[in-house]
Amino acid sequence: MSGIATCLWFDGQAEEAIAFYVAAFRRAGRPAEPGPVLRGGPAGPDGVLLATARLDGHEVQGLNGGAEHRFTPAISLSVACENQAEVDAFWDALGEGGSPMACGWLTDRFGVCWQIFPKRLPELLMSPDREAAARAMQAMMDMVKIEIAPLEAAFAGE
Repeated sequence: MSGIATCLWFDGQAEEAIAFYVAAFRRAGRPAEPGPVLRGGPAGPDGVLLATARLDGHEVQGLNGGAEHRFTPAISLSVACENQAEVDAFWDALGEGGSPMACGWLTDRFGVCWQIFPKRLPELLMSPDREAAARAMQAMMDMVKIEIAPLEAAFAGE
């Protein structure tokens, strides 16, 4: 276990969710390895208390804590993608059974919110050319899944 990890609170779905994330990251071409599962106690099916994985170098824990807490978009996991193919792969894999939101956000089938965006997006939005950056921002605001080509076109004023 590394010094910091993301812990996600589930209501009996921790092991299933962690397996889903490992599969989604692998489908999108990123490294993902399941970790140990802590069994024992009344939490979750088959007594699963905690399931773990390493997703692209980041440790994620799934805790079966009960129905007391739910996920909201106030907390999300973000994935910076190298190109449009990677954006598409993550969007499809993590969005399977979930719901798309605006501006590159989606909620997966477990209720966890994800931001799927190309690494090029912050470069465009932080450009010293503030007018071009504003055009790219407006283009992004009109998108559900982020598409790089229209962002680049908006940035260029096309």
